[in-house]
Order: sequence, then structure tokens, then C-alpha cells
Amino acid sequence: MKCVIVYWSRFGNGKKVVEYLSERLKKKKAEVHLVKTDEADPAALPDADVYVFSAPTEAFNIQRNMKLFMKKLRGMEGKKYGIINTHNMKRSWLNKMEKLLNKKQMEKRAAIDFRMGKDTDKGEGLPEGWKKTVDEFVEKLSI
Repeated sequence: MKCVIVYWSRFGNGKKVVEYLSERLKKKKAEVHLVKTDEADPAALPDADVYVFSAPTEAFNIQRNMKLFMKKLRGMEGKKYGIINTHNMKRSWLNKMEKLLNKKQMEKRAAIDFRMGKDTDKGEGLPEGWKKTVDEFVEKLSI
């Protein structure tokens, strides 16, 4: 399985999640390409079996870099995806991410909504049991 993970992280919580996700996928013999939104061209992502997009919520919306990245995706019709949203709000923005990717005619496989705890700004805000949640996400991504 080939997997492209595109992420954006301000304080490092999201980066921890995608790095752990990448390790778990590699243990399952997946070929993983991990890249930040500003390091990739949304119109020319490498071919993969599944794409994962991970971003925080900022200013009551999906983080700006990721939102723009998703809007500029090209040639993704029929491709499978997973999404991860980290936030400190009562409301998740996974639906916004899903809506953007559905417009690209992509097919959702899995989603994670992480409501952050204290010390988010120190990169220590992930909820207890987050690794187990990522492990379950990996199983849902498997093709």
C-alpha cells in the first residue's frame, strides 16, 4: 500500500499524530510519503492508494494552509482518503474537510477528531489514548 500524508501543525500536536501514523503504516509494510502543506504541490501529489490530510482548527475553520491546499487538489477523483482534525473547541471541523474532499470526488475511508486538552500550545495537548485511536484509524485505511 502507498500512502501520502499531508499535514499542517502549529504547536506540534498534529505532527506527533502523523509521525506516529507514518510509523504504524510502515510496520504494515506501507510505503509512506509524509509532507507538510507548504512542501507539496496539491495539483501534483504522488500517486497513492490512500491520502491522509491532518490539520488543526484555527479561527473557527480548518487551518488556512490546509484549506487552500485541499481546494487546489487536482486529479483526485476516486482516490481514497482519511482525515484528522485537532482542535480545542466543542465543535469538530471534520465535516468541512470532508466537504472539500468530496468536491474532489474522493472517497472517505476514516476520520479522527482529537479534542485537545491543556498544554496544547506546548505540543502536549493530545488526549489520553490517542495512539490507540490512530491504530484503529490505520486499520480503517487498509485496503
